[in-house]
Amino acid sequence: MRTRINRFVSRAALLLALALPGIALLPGSAAAQNAPASGAVNRVLSGFRSGRAIGEVAVSPDGKRVAWTQSGPGGMEIRVAPSARLSDSRRISAADNGQSCAEDSLAWAPDSQTLAFFSDCARPNVQDDLYLSRVDGGPARRLTHLQGYVQMPAFSPDGSRIAFLYVPGASRPAGGLAAQTPPAGVIGEDGLEIQRVAYVPAAGHGQAEPVFATPENLHVYEVDWSPDAKALAYVAADPPGENNWWMARLYTQALGDAPRVVLNPATVAGPLHGLQIAVPRWRPDGKAIALIGGLMSDQGVTGGDLWLVSAEGGTPQNLTPGRPATEMWFAWEGQDRIDAVELAGSDCRLTRFNVQQTSASVDGAPVALPGSVDAGALMSSLSGTSNHSMYVFKASNFEKAPEIYALRIKEEARVQQLSNINDDVKPGWGKPVSMEWTNDGFHVQGWLLLPLHYNPAKKYPLIVEVHGGPAWAVMPDWEPDSTLSPAVFSALGYFVLQPNPRGSFGEGEAFMQANRKDFGYGDLRDILAGVDAVEAKYSIDPQRVGLTGWSYGGFMSMFAVTQTHRFRAAVAGAGISDWLSYYGENSIDQWMIPYFGASVYDDPAVYARSSAINFIKQVRTPTLVVVGDRDGECPAPQSFEFWHALRDQHVPTQLVVYPNEGHGFSSPEHRHDVVQRAVEWFARYMPPAS
Repeated sequence: MRTRINRFVSRAALLLALALPGIALLPGSAAAQNAPASGAVNRVLSGFRSGRAIGEVAVSPDGKRVAWTQSGPGGMEIRVAPSARLSDSRRISAADNGQSCAEDSLAWAPDSQTLAFFSDCARPNVQDDLYLSRVDGGPARRLTHLQGYVQMPAFSPDGSRIAFLYVPGASRPAGGLAAQTPPAGVIGEDGLEIQRVAYVPAAGHGQAEPVFATPENLHVYEVDWSPDAKALAYVAADPPGENNWWMARLYTQALGDAPRVVLNPATVAGPLHGLQIAVPRWRPDGKAIALIGGLMSDQGVTGGDLWLVSAEGGTPQNLTPGRPATEMWFAWEGQDRIDAVELAGSDCRLTRFNVQQTSASVDGAPVALPGSVDAGALMSSLSGTSNHSMYVFKASNFEKAPEIYALRIKEEARVQQLSNINDDVKPGWGKPVSMEWTNDGFHVQGWLLLPLHYNPAKKYPLIVEVHGGPAWAVMPDWEPDSTLSPAVFSALGYFVLQPNPRGSFGEGEAFMQANRKDFGYGDLRDILAGVDAVEAKYSIDPQRVGLTGWSYGGFMSMFAVTQTHRFRAAVAGAGISDWLSYYGENSIDQWMIPYFGASVYDDPAVYARSSAINFIKQVRTPTLVVVGDRDGECPAPQSFEFWHALRDQHVPTQLVVYPNEGHGFSSPEHRHDVVQRAVEWFARYMPPAS
């Protein structure tokens, strides 16, 4: 069974559900029964205009058509249209009787005549299979009869095969975000679910058995076909996959042969040692592979420098050392040219590099992209034509809902809006402002949402929302990427600061690594300096400043209140209170080694130094704690421990545990309830301006 809550592909749907139609309380919840402001909250939320979610976007190799997924009456549906007239779209589906199917994961054939996708039409809400549809209107052809989790279909360059990532017999999606399977049996040995590369012939009829291209003892995260369609390059690790991505290696493998390690960050010398690698891409001549390498805190959240390594192995070369930006996605535009999406401060942009053997130089001025961009399963990705003259993607920012855009490289790098799906949707929150400040010699950037109907003559409360990661960044998006919904707070009369402190994307690899062995100290100083900058420029009531965040932001919410009394209230989502016990509780402990420098058993002191529980007697801040009961990344006992300690210290607190939820909540009712409870918590201790 394959979940529909894909971290990147379905993010827009999740955010639109939060921001647009309104938030309904869980029946009988404490917030619904006791919250005095719930009526006002619901009125604000119900006033947000409805819109359509856009998922993936894929341009045909010849550039003549664009396929995309958008929300429809029965869920996400596939649309195809001429690239010059997206309004002339029609639906592509495996349904033959008008039924509603969940369909996504788009891949064009090299000849631009057929489109592959996954659909659950044959077994609704149970299993996805691979289908192939001609764009001339013929019926979709089912290619597989699968049983397990599938994602990321990709045609071989010669069009003969379609590869995909497949976890046969999976009980849950791959990765740590989904709800963990309740433990049973021999832990760490029973029930390991391994993601492999499989493929089927594109010309097949009926329901072909997939051929496994990679061995059963390697968990594959990302894969790329070689230019001659005879081999694969992929990033993989020993199982369990969700834990060992931080030790993943780069492999090449000719079809039918054994894999060979091309790059192992655990053993390589130099600045890539012990770090992470992602997005492997063959150079067009097949003799080298480029990738992104750096300090990354989550699989799928890619950021770092561009690296190049021979397809035969050897010493990798950093193509962008010292660059004050973070590369998040790239594609080879030619034999010696790379197009990369990068974040530089507040700017998301496309930068072109001329690539030499050991370095790369910028070719021309970077092209500004209209906010946060995304085309599919990889973060910040674009979909390009075969000659790379045009890229197509969805984009949004704080002031404009998602639409489909094209970037035509050969026409003076012109960005053009192709769709008008959400033109009538307007934001229901306040004006966004990019804030910049310096602290400890670092340049720091963050985003500030002003209160709706801001009046400088009034004093307003401020909520600081710290992003997860920590290797991540807040970027301009239609509804800021958070379960805690900063846009809602802005609409209700709060300033909302979303800082990108040290450890974040956007300022280069040195900035991203500046919080190693220092969680909660330098990054907190950066955040507090940002609060100072906002208070110096805007009408803020310093007695009404709150703090919230999820994941790493949840940790910061727990730790910060032990270090300062500046925050009047806090909401900690899926946080971490004790790094020592956390190491033995979570399902992804390997991510901690690069950040802390050693395991908790080798250097417990560095873990203790950043553990909120060790400073718990200093807390005075009322704190709401929320978590999923099956969270493998930030397990519920961490929240229990923090809540229990606050209660013992007679600090106002409440713990809410959500059933059957992992690190990323899948239930709309639960996501909505989190927002409602957070709104009520802040309204109780630091009410908005009247």
